[in-house]
Amino acid sequence: MGNAESNAYQNHLSRFLPEEQSDIDGLFDTLSGSSGSAGAKNAKAAKKTVTLAALQAHTREPLPEPMTVRLYNGMKSIDLPGKSSGLSEQIAKEQFVIFMSNLLKGNADEKISIIMRMISKTGGPLKGKQIQEFTEDLITSVVHVLSYRKELKGWSLENTRDFSSGVKALASELLSELKLPDGTKPVGSQLLETNFDQSVIEDWVYRVPQISVFLSVVIRQGLHVLHSLPDQTNDILNLVPHCKGVKGRGVVSLFDIPAIIYINSHLPAELQHKWQLLFSSRLHGESFSQLCAHIVNKGPCIVILRDLDGFLFGGFASHSWEVKPQFQGDNRCFLFSVFPTLAVYTYTGYNDHYMYLNHGQQTMPNGLGMGGQHGYFGLWIDSDYGKGHSKAKPRCTTYNSPQLSAKEDFTLDAMEVWAVGDAPENAGKKGKKSILDVDPQAQALLEMAGKSRQSEGLREPIEEDEDDDEES
Repeated sequence: MGNAESNAYQNHLSRFLPEEQSDIDGLFDTLSGSSGSAGAKNAKAAKKTVTLAALQAHTREPLPEPMTVRLYNGMKSIDLPGKSSGLSEQIAKEQFVIFMSNLLKGNADEKISIIMRMISKTGGPLKGKQIQEFTEDLITSVVHVLSYRKELKGWSLENTRDFSSGVKALASELLSELKLPDGTKPVGSQLLETNFDQSVIEDWVYRVPQISVFLSVVIRQGLHVLHSLPDQTNDILNLVPHCKGVKGRGVVSLFDIPAIIYINSHLPAELQHKWQLLFSSRLHGESFSQLCAHIVNKGPCIVILRDLDGFLFGGFASHSWEVKPQFQGDNRCFLFSVFPTLAVYTYTGYNDHYMYLNHGQQTMPNGLGMGGQHGYFGLWIDSDYGKGHSKAKPRCTTYNSPQLSAKEDFTLDAMEVWAVGDAPENAGKKGKKSILDVDPQAQALLEMAGKSRQSEGLREPIEEDEDDDEES
């Protein structure tokens, strides 16, 4: 091994802790079929190689086939001094280690040439359509491998909505960040036909952290290497929050896995580790009193709804919901859409109308709202349960969101509320009063509407359902 080559290789190797190095060595030995063979210990590392077939055999179940080929093309693209690049169909140990080092430990500049070859084995410039296909493959692989390794933390492909449209929606949202050198962002069919050179894609990888995080998850969990070591960053540890409150209840969430990953990444860091179901219209009935009883004083929450046209959208409330005639919350609140597009809309600074919840008042609007103003909310669910609106001509003043529902005034089809992070001190107290105790008018209204229910049903101890996720 020449000195230059040896030094570069050692520099890459030195990025890994000793136990990480042995983990990578073990994986390479397995893939190259040299573990345990006589003389393997004395053979030069350079002599062992990995073939595409060996990589495919190793990842047949954990990873979809197209992603395995992309990983192989990325490894093969690494130039070694004194050797013609890409001529050999086999991966040398040095290429393998440099691939791991650049993608798991490198900056955008170090990652980019590998990512370019993972997108297209001939390199750039690349069409938007090729970047779209790569991004969709990457997201699909993340969901697939986390499900295969039982790392979805209580979520599953059975208790969430079908993820195929979520893959396309998330890919589309990430691709919307591709910026040409003049600062313009091509959209739609124009984006798919545009040529992007390496510097543009490097800038995109730098500004869109999900690409690097997803690649890291695919390598760690797909190849089963460095997946249990302490150097995992929070963006990997909290990629998927622990799911609580759904076990054994037959719930299929309105969220899909890609949307959960994306929305969770926009929450304050201290809230990203856990989501707990507080309210589901399918479980708890279609009643505004029921909704209030389950969400008041439960800490920060995510609300998601589906209208009769199938549009999915909602908001993040940064504070506990309180029934009162004033606006509440702070500038961490946001609105979002999940379908037909996936996007997050954060506060503009124009006003402080973050969140509002009122019930049983004569003079003020009764319902749950986020953004905009009375009668013109970015998101509104009326206390006359089932009616709502999303008004934005052209945008919601508080969050700069467009109209989130298919029609400005919509009919609610289903709704969920998830508490995020750890429950506040006062949320899980035994014998706590429900809103029906506090507000007898609410009880009376419920009875007048013919929706009287057993009080025990209103006070399900959802907080105590703590054993949903399968810890690995």
